[in-house]
Amino acid sequence: MSLPLPVTRVTPPSGLARLELAELVEYRELIAFLIWRDIKVRYKQTTLGVLWAWLQPILTMIVFTVVFGRLARLPSDGLPYPIFTLAALLPWQLFSSAVTGSANSLVGSGSLITKVYFPRLIVPLSAVLATLVDFAVSFVVLIALMAYYHIAPTAAVIYLPLFILLALAASFAAGLWCSALNVRYRDVQYVLPFVMQVWLFASPVGYSASLVTSPVARIAFGLNPMTGVIQGFRWSLLGAAPPGWLILPSVAIVGVLLVSGLLFFKRMEQSFADVI
Repeated sequence: MSLPLPVTRVTPPSGLARLELAELVEYRELIAFLIWRDIKVRYKQTTLGVLWAWLQPILTMIVFTVVFGRLARLPSDGLPYPIFTLAALLPWQLFSSAVTGSANSLVGSGSLITKVYFPRLIVPLSAVLATLVDFAVSFVVLIALMAYYHIAPTAAVIYLPLFILLALAASFAAGLWCSALNVRYRDVQYVLPFVMQVWLFASPVGYSASLVTSPVARIAFGLNPMTGVIQGFRWSLLGAAPPGWLILPSVAIVGVLLVSGLLFFKRMEQSFADVI
């Protein structure tokens, strides 16, 4: 009597195993190329070039200072209002630019996606990482303004990279959802600017988080991932009040959005080439 032959079942991976994040390391040169491409496209045929990265936060800071600082006279935690606002505008613009860029990244790379295989996660990821160039350029303005007001970074500045990482993780998480949805529903690219505008005023950019005093409102306020990031920037750079427990819901919501966004993106990935 012969023994039964062994049977091997081949099934597609499920859950987090489907993400195959190790492939991103193998395609690191493509990531670098796409980042460089995004940077070149952003400044191609522009008269002022990199100066736009300075003008945007400076002009926004002036508007916020006049409207919220001079007219509304909102408190600024004992800091000069211009630098109080600029320290929040930099992480916000990093987040906003990264979400907007990653949301449109798949549609903008349609010709590449339909012709050759590569991990599709690379496209929104490179769009997010490309915004770090603008952030680094804009950060020079903040350093200059800190020198003007004679404000030295506190010892908490060592935590600043963590808040930058949290901002990137939040933008990548939101970008995964928006980019995948934008392939199927092109309305996303029209709705997103309005959503980001509302999100700006729901974040403590032009005002202090201390103005939100209701316990229930503060819990809801903390669910905005940019609340912890902005408060962390002001604390680590300017010595403002620490984010405290507000950072916990911010980190938790980023984690949930990131994991769910990765799974949703992977599920939608197989139809990108057909729909785009």
